[in-house]
Amino acid sequence: MLAAEAVTVGYAPAAPVVRGVDLRVEPGEIVGITGDSGSGKTTLARALAGLLTPTAGRITCDGQSPRQRRGAVAMVFQSPRAATNPQLTLGRIIAEPAVIRRAPTPDLPALAAEVGLTPDLLDRRPHALSDGQLQRACLARALAQQPRYLVLDEATAMLDAATTATVVRLVMDRATTGLGVVLISHDHALLDVACTRVTELRAGALHGSPQEPHEYLR
Repeated sequence: MLAAEAVTVGYAPAAPVVRGVDLRVEPGEIVGITGDSGSGKTTLARALAGLLTPTAGRITCDGQSPRQRRGAVAMVFQSPRAATNPQLTLGRIIAEPAVIRRAPTPDLPALAAEVGLTPDLLDRRPHALSDGQLQRACLARALAQQPRYLVLDEATAMLDAATTATVVRLVMDRATTGLGVVLISHDHALLDVACTRVTELRAGALHGSPQEPHEYLR
């Protein structure tokens, strides 16, 4: 389980962005989080991924901190261009987690195909790719870590409808194999379709009870 327990977190101790949040994500579950801009969604996402340390409360991944379970929680950010090195090829971007951890190089053509990218794109750099192609590469990079939990922070906001559908189908398919997912979005219809339950973040606090998902369009 990926769990936040009474988590307060921000970028300065005296000015928390998220206050007293409790959240639990079971393996195979897709939990949706929505909320207005500035409500703290990205801050909570970064904390869940181990990129920010709570000033109060705790976050655990299967009983340990995300930093102890390095690679167990992967994150896909809203802007793929801000999240990638423009000097690297697409293949190197996808393989980056393995390079950092000195792990075996993943099967790049297979990962590219899974997210809807053709092998010829692996030698290109970000400037030669669309935002949609680059975001799919960021998703492949996250999946290359073989995470137990995936945090998507407005990851479809810059994508067209067809690419969004591809990404959401892939995430839902991965959830059936046990991947736990936090899906953050302003798109309520998308959350209703994809998520096991949905909650709202308002002024740094979670509100709302679980909702039943709609049947996904096949």
